[in-house]
Amino acid sequence: MTGPSVDDTVASVPADAGLLRTDHVAVAVHDPRDGVALFGDALGGRFLFGGDNDRQGIRIVQIVLPGGMKIELISPLRDDAPVARFLERRGPGVHHITLIFADVEVAVARLTACGYEVVDVELGSPHWREAFVRPRSGLGTLLQLADTTMRWDEPPPSGITLDDVLAGRVVFTDDEQAVLREG
Repeated sequence: MTGPSVDDTVASVPADAGLLRTDHVAVAVHDPRDGVALFGDALGGRFLFGGDNDRQGIRIVQIVLPGGMKIELISPLRDDAPVARFLERRGPGVHHITLIFADVEVAVARLTACGYEVVDVELGSPHWREAFVRPRSGLGTLLQLADTTMRWDEPPPSGITLDDVLAGRVVFTDDEQAVLREG
């Protein structure tokens, strides 16, 4: 006896993965100033937000280009950060594309049923839940699948500047808020 066919399995999950939008393209860089020079200064983008994710060992700078597309610059804060290994193997370049869904669990179920390799499913935070489609099953592209309760398309009201982020004075809290470091 064999298991259900792929067609039967796919039919048993929602026909729509619930994709709402492409949020951003993440570009790995050794120094975010290089990305700011290109995407901000040369191409006219404006700083949106950023900060250090100490847990992941990365600094993030998001820039909005004219027309609304967002670029997320990610750079390593330490040698064991996954983006440091990426840069060592591949050099600067596109790291991942982030897609926002109505419900990331539905997206994971749909993509898994369709045969895509979904890994690193993190559903613990009510503010940002995510999973990834590995590049080997995502046509050579790392796809970040996420749902969120937060607005990521406008600057936070905190008054944090690009200079604050580049100087390492900003950190993301456990609830995904960018705040000035204490001390």
